Amino acid sequence: MKKSLYLFIYIAVALMMLGCKDTAKQQTDNTIYVSIAPIKPLVEAIVADGFDVKVLVPAGASPETYEPTPKQFIELNSARMVFSTDLLDFEKALLDKVYDQSRVVNLSHGITTIAGSCSHTHHGKHCHHGIDPHIWCSPKSLHTMAQNVSNALIASMPDSVVYKERYSVLNQRITDLDQRVNEMCQNASLPYFIIYHPALTYLARDYGMEQVAVENEGKETSAKRLSQIIDRARKDGVKRVFYQSEFPASSIEVVAQDIGAEAVEINPLAENVIENLEDIVLKITE
Repeated sequence: MKKSLYLFIYIAVALMMLGCKDTAKQQTDNTIYVSIAPIKPLVEAIVADGFDVKVLVPAGASPETYEPTPKQFIELNSARMVFSTDLLDFEKALLDKVYDQSRVVNLSHGITTIAGSCSHTHHGKHCHHGIDPHIWCSPKSLHTMAQNVSNALIASMPDSVVYKERYSVLNQRITDLDQRVNEMCQNASLPYFIIYHPALTYLARDYGMEQVAVENEGKETSAKRLSQIIDRARKDGVKRVFYQSEFPASSIEVVAQDIGAEAVEINPLAENVIENLEDIVLKITE
């Protein structure tokens, strides 16, 4: 079904673009696309007024199962720019088809990525070549992502000075977040946290925390390993275990009950990435 849909999209786009490809290259489109919601505020904080920033994967949809519409694919080819992590499989499958690759900006450039499993569903992985894609979940990575956004915008529209000014404001916000997160992690009562799916690997690495994931390489963990996690959490008095909005609460509730802890929902894909990260870290460390 998915292959058929993509084939339909590509054929439809090819037919439509044959007659207007050169015109589309010359025209100025005020639409900027981002692949996932957490990227949107980074772009909006820097771009001048008059640009419409759209998210490819809508709120509530999973990057693993999302299928773009033919309209979106056509819009991508006429958008002024497209920003992505370049680490999610759907990004690679879709954005490699954009005919003007100079408009596609890789925001993971300059970030030391982490190898590992990063499935968002029980039915398959969505990370590119075994790389954990959740770079936006660490303020230190956000610094690099914001710099990449700024560099791309300035290169594309060098006559505008507002981008440097707006980037400076955004960079300070992320610097402040970095400092607050570092302080919270340093003062945490425990040096680790338990989460169902390992979405906070970059956060844990960058701030000296240990992420203990119940999910193991995209699959349910073994009974032996789960027992070890529960025993350790009981001994250390863990009060909260975390699960993401894409997963049902039932995926972690039994584990939480066995520990005597609370199951707490978080949403790493929320759009307000700066405020959301601080809230997540506060829940982990308080």
